[in-house]
Amino acid sequence: MAESRIEENRDGTIIRLQGGFYDVMTPQGEIRSRARGNFRKRGISPVVGDEVVLHIESETGYILEVKERQNFLVRPPVANIDQALLVVSAAEPDFSAHLLDRFLVLIEAKDIQPIIILTKMDLLQGKTAQEVNEAIAAYRKIGYHVVETSSETLLGVELVRPLLKDKTSVLAGQSGVGKSSLLNALEPALALETSHISKSLGRGRHTTRHVTLIPLGEGLIADTPGFSNLDFPHEMELEELRWCFPEFVALQDDCKYRGCLHLNEPGCAVKVAMEAGEIMPSRYTNYGMFVEEIKNRTRRY
Repeated sequence: MAESRIEENRDGTIIRLQGGFYDVMTPQGEIRSRARGNFRKRGISPVVGDEVVLHIESETGYILEVKERQNFLVRPPVANIDQALLVVSAAEPDFSAHLLDRFLVLIEAKDIQPIIILTKMDLLQGKTAQEVNEAIAAYRKIGYHVVETSSETLLGVELVRPLLKDKTSVLAGQSGVGKSSLLNALEPALALETSHISKSLGRGRHTTRHVTLIPLGEGLIADTPGFSNLDFPHEMELEELRWCFPEFVALQDDCKYRGCLHLNEPGCAVKVAMEAGEIMPSRYTNYGMFVEEIKNRTRRY
């Protein structure tokens, strides 16, 4: 008697792209799947994090539908993120407020909750340690959640685990800051490849080559390739940029002019607060640099 074909539809989440296949996590387990050909005709490209509907035929999956996305990052391509763990190193490479602020703007613009993870705290010493600790205190004052960690000493690592519960998180940061080392410290069984920092270049090799959602801490976390391009998206306007600095937003109703860009306008409460030492000078400087970057991009396009 011929064995009957099993056909059914299931909901799932794409956790991995590999060799033209999509690995989809469903309540019944992972299913290796293909996308129907009409997706390409409709301009739809499924990515890791997408919630999808699968049609199962004898344990083979075919993606029928990609559900509406909550949000979407282009670089790296990942969708439906609840929070971003922004990994920046305290040393080797040196802590960079400019780089952190750029990450924060990119994440804030997508309405994704940012959490700042400082790695390699064990390498700090002397004046540099004081400067980094002052920066940590300032970002906490703004309202950002900052976790200080060391994958070598395991400092703060267990503080990260509860943050992952019931969340889909993206681990974002440039190469060499210790993203894979942090994941290995959280779950040694992952045994993710890591690399040492090039002393001449001040950065590491890319060790994560594909976006993958990893079950960890009762949630899912995307270990992403190092960001090589942190340009602001073409659609970002100056009006949107000022909303990506929470401490500016808190003061904007006190500005003399509605829609104040906090640059050269008279009666700007943000400038007054910065001059009074209530706003990080580096944050205001970086904001001004980002404004010029967006203006120059607008002129080019």
